[in-house]
Formats: sequence, C-alpha cells, structure tokens
Amino acid sequence: MKPRDKASSSALPENPNRRQFIKQAGTVAAGAALAGEAKLWLPRVQAQEKKKIGYALVGLGGLSTNQIAPALQKTKHCRLAGIVSGTPSKIKAWQDKYQIPSRNCYSYETYDQIANNPEIDVVYIVLPNGMHAEYTIRGARAGKHVLCEKPMANTASDCVAMIQACREADRQLAVGYRCQFEPHHQACMNLAREKTFGELKMIDAGFGFKIGDPNQWRLKGDLAGGGALMDVGIYALQACRYLTGEEPMAITAQESKTDPVKFAEVDESIVWNMQFPSGVLAYCSTTYAFGGINRFHAHCDKGWFSLDPAYSYGGIKGRTSKGEIIEKVEIDQFAAEMDDFAACVLEGRPSRVSGEEGLKDLKVIEAIYTSIRTGKRALVAG
Repeated sequence: MKPRDKASSSALPENPNRRQFIKQAGTVAAGAALAGEAKLWLPRVQAQEKKKIGYALVGLGGLSTNQIAPALQKTKHCRLAGIVSGTPSKIKAWQDKYQIPSRNCYSYETYDQIANNPEIDVVYIVLPNGMHAEYTIRGARAGKHVLCEKPMANTASDCVAMIQACREADRQLAVGYRCQFEPHHQACMNLAREKTFGELKMIDAGFGFKIGDPNQWRLKGDLAGGGALMDVGIYALQACRYLTGEEPMAITAQESKTDPVKFAEVDESIVWNMQFPSGVLAYCSTTYAFGGINRFHAHCDKGWFSLDPAYSYGGIKGRTSKGEIIEKVEIDQFAAEMDDFAACVLEGRPSRVSGEEGLKDLKVIEAIYTSIRTGKRALVAG
C-alpha cells in the first residue's frame, strides 16, 4: 500500500550570525582589518551550524505542514534538512518554501537511499500509524536516529521490532509525546511527585473530538490500528501514567458505536478504568463522536489539581483546589520535543520518551481492547 502523509509561509529564517557576517564581509573592501575579521567569523558560523541536528520529515501531511515544519524554525539545535513524500507536487512546494536541495528530497521508494546522506541525522516519522514500524526500521537500518509520532505502532510486537532495529543499528529512538515537554504538564507531574496535595488517589482523564471526513485514514483499521483510543485517548492514558509514575496492572473497558457504518473498522467511543499498584484508580474516556473532552483531574487526599484544556497545542489552563491558577509560559511543544531529542543524539543519552515508553502504552491499549472483546477485566502484559 502506498504510504500517506499523516494529517492534522515563509522561507527558513536567516541565521543572525550569518547575517552579521555577510554584512561585515560586504565591507571587506574598506580595509584589511575587516577582511581579517571576516576570516574569524566564517569558521565560527560553520561550527555553530554543524552542531544542529538535521531532521528529515517522513510524510508531509497536515501535522508536518502546520505544526512540525514551523516548529523546526523555532528550535535551537535542529534544522529541516530533508523531506520524504509520495507526492511530487508537495516536494516541489516544500523545496520552494524551505529551500531544501533536491539531493535531500526522497520518495517512499527511494527512502533507503537516505543512508548515503550525511546531512540528515534524524528521520521524523509522520505517517499513518500502520506505517510507523516499517519506516522506523528502514530509517534505523539506514543509520538514522528516529523520532516517531504517537502512537508508536499498531501493536506491541511492532514496537518491540522497532526498538530492536534501532538497538541493532546503535541509533536512538523516541516517540512524539509532546505533552511531556509542556510546562503545565511538567508542573502537574511535580505536584504529584512532591505530594503537594497529599497522596494521589484517583484520576479522571479524557480526550475526544468529532471526526469528520469518513474516507480519511484514521477510520481505516490497517492504517490507524484503532480509532479514538489510538489517536487521542492515548493522551489521557499517558497523563495517568506520568502522574502516577506507575504502570497500570489491570483494565476494564467498554465501547460504544452510534454509527457502525462510519466506524466499521475502528472504535468510536471508549471508557476504561485502570488500577495501579499503589491503589490509584483512573477513569478515562475518549471519543470521535463529539468534542469538549480535553482534560485530566487528579484527586489527592488533601486537594486536587487539573488541566482543562489539557492536550491542545496551546491555551492549556490549570487550576488547583487552593484556588490557584497553574500558569506557565506557553511554548511550541513540537520544538521542545525535537530540541530534546537533538540533545539526546548529541550527548548520546536515551530520551525520556524512548521506544520503551511507547511500548508501555501499546501494552495498555492492547489490554483495553482485550477487555472490550472479552467483556472481562484484562491484565496488562508485563
């Protein structure tokens, strides 16, 4: 099956050091002193550029177009070095907009040739979920580090294969869990860890929206792997895991379909309960049937804290039982996750959102689907 780009104005901003150098170099004729200064500037600028990690975006759908590519322009340690797409017209448009040389542009058929391109350090997989495993494994075998959009893959076994491929190639693997780099979420993690409101007892978390086009890939079982749960329910699942700092042991879940034709291949709405080793209980929900669910509420024995909206690209708001507002500086979450992964590559350390983190989510998701299928409580695989 031909891959599809994953959905959801200006040229690259000029490096200020380069701009200053060019301005100075333009006056070289004024004297030998300026010529000597220009000679000092050039290696400094080149050294700075070499520190930036070159990203190639694999899939040029809405998420790459509207979020990831613009975010790359805001990063400190990254640059948009290449693109991979099955649509020639998209490649031409991106070349014109971001000044990407032809040698750094690939189709899905020529993707493996990226192995010969030293300008590309990382491939960012922004394809439908069912394509993640193949293009992660091929990217690792081409000698590239891999940042893969969530969910990591359609199955836990695919996640294991992806982790193994990157390990064998001695390449880093991370999953695009942008919320873990968002300041409001980080503040809530600290509230839970520091027990500011006492022991965490229960979490209510959910994320959903009303999906439109009935022909899109998110409603195709082989491409999406699942419906609302795989797409946005995973955010609520992640929040429960990083607030508790634990892995759920058991799941009970129910599914509802109000449109069995539109949702013939994937889930429409799911609610599920999770039990954690410490005794914390989580009640979660996700849907493609309506909007308005975008929150988590953490109940502790001495108070509570919450985010609502919680998982959006911006506008996140938090409150506590003390009447306080959780107010943090808004950042570009995609820029933050890419800069963090660039630092991991440069420093040779694993990412906090590694492939193992993605695998843990898929194990829970599979338990949720097992509970729905059997009508019974399901244990999460160890």
